[in-house]
Amino acid sequence: MSSMNKIDLAQWVIEHTKKSGADQAAVSISKIREVEIEFRDKKLENLKESTQNSLSLDIYVQNRYSNHRTNDLRKESLVKLIDEAVAGTKYLTKDEFRSLPNAKYYPKEVDIELKIRDLTYENITATQRKDMAEAIEQSAMTQSDQIISTTSGYSDVYNEMVQVHSNGFSGKIESTVFAAGAEVTVRDGESGRPEDWYWASMRYHSDMPAADLLGKEAARRALRKIGQKKIESGKYTMLVENRSGYRLFSTLYTPMRARSLQQKNSFLENMLNKKIASEKLTLIDDPFVEKGLGSRIFDDDGLAMKKRVMIEKGILRDYYIDNYYGRKLGMEPNSGSTSNIVFEYGEKSMNELMQDMNNGILITGFIGGNSNSTTGDFSFGIVGQLIQNGKIVQPINEMNISGNAKEFWNSLVAVGNDPYPYSSWRIPCMMFEDVNFSGV
Repeated sequence: MSSMNKIDLAQWVIEHTKKSGADQAAVSISKIREVEIEFRDKKLENLKESTQNSLSLDIYVQNRYSNHRTNDLRKESLVKLIDEAVAGTKYLTKDEFRSLPNAKYYPKEVDIELKIRDLTYENITATQRKDMAEAIEQSAMTQSDQIISTTSGYSDVYNEMVQVHSNGFSGKIESTVFAAGAEVTVRDGESGRPEDWYWASMRYHSDMPAADLLGKEAARRALRKIGQKKIESGKYTMLVENRSGYRLFSTLYTPMRARSLQQKNSFLENMLNKKIASEKLTLIDDPFVEKGLGSRIFDDDGLAMKKRVMIEKGILRDYYIDNYYGRKLGMEPNSGSTSNIVFEYGEKSMNELMQDMNNGILITGFIGGNSNSTTGDFSFGIVGQLIQNGKIVQPINEMNISGNAKEFWNSLVAVGNDPYPYSSWRIPCMMFEDVNFSGV
C-alpha cells in the first residue's frame, strides 16, 4: 500500500469514526519491515524477516478517550472495529482535557528533507546482511584466546507511516535504521566471565562502521575488564564515557516532562529560568539534524517540532510538554518527548580529559540502580577503570555512585568533544568532581 493509499484509508477511517458518533479521531497507519541476523560461536543462530501493517485509532467522544489497534486493514473488518470502539468509548469516564491538539500547533510544512531514509535500502541483499554479521563475529573471536563466547548481529528496519487527524493534520514519515555489533564474553581466571558489547546504529547503510572495527571494539571492551574488582569507598573525580551518559541524563529528562510536573513527581517544578546545573551544561533539542536518529517534523500528537534550548549554561529554559498533560497544566504544548539531544561540546577528547585526572574513575557502564524524579536522589551500580596520574591502572566493578541530581549536575566541570554518534541522545563524555563512590 502506497503512502497516498494509506492517507486515503486513514481519511476514510476518520469519516466512518465520526459517522459512528465520535467528535474527533486520529489515525496512524504504518508498514514496518525488519530483518535480523545473529551469529553465535561461529553458527548462524537466528534469521528473521517480518513485514507488519498496523493501524492505530484514537477516538474522542465528548471528552471520553480510547485507543485501538489492529493489523487487519480490510474495510469490512475496520467497520466492525470502529462501530464497537465508538460505542464502548461512550461508557468511559469524562476527562475534560481529552481532545486533539489545537490545529495551530500542527506544522505548516511537513515535507522538509531530513535524510532519514536510505534510498539504497531495497538494494541490500540477504548475502550482504549475513556476511556483515558473520564478519563482525569473526573479527571479535580472533582478538584473544581468552575470549570464550561471541554473539554478533545485524538488523535493518524500514518504516513507512502516515498520520491523519480529524481537525486538519496530515503527515507522513519514511525512515530506515541499520544496526550491527557484537557481545563478547571473556575468561577471567576463577573470578568470573566479564562481558561487554559494541553496537552501532545509523540511518544510512553507507555510514555504518566496518565489521572489523565493530568486532575488535567489542572484544577490546570485554578484555579490559579482566581483573576487575572493588576499590575503596570515597570521593573521586568521575569521567563518564559518552555512550553511558544516557543513564545520567535520565535524572533530568524524566523530571522535565509534563507528566512528572502535573503529578508532582518532579524536583524541577517551578525551576524554569533558574539554575539547575553547572554552566558547562547546555542542552539543545534539535529535531532537524540530517540523518539524526531522532529527527522528525512532527511528534506522536502531530505537534510541529522546533529546535529548542532546554538547558542554557545550567539554566533550565524549557520543559517537554505533550498535548494532554499540557492541557492539565495550562501550558503550551511543544512535544512530550525528545528528538535529537545535542550538547554544547567542549574542546577536549575523553583521553585528553583523562590525562587531567590524578585520582578518578572512568565510568564505562551502569548496572542497575534507580533514581527518584521527585527528590532527585539516585544510586547506580557502575563498572569502569581506576585512573591515577592520567593513566588507567585497574578495572573496577561492583561499586555504586549515589547523590542528588540537584547538587550532582552542579559538579559538572568539563564536557568532551565526542558526542555519541549511534543514538538520538548525542551525549559526550562528561567529567564531575567529588562524586561519592561506595566499594570496599
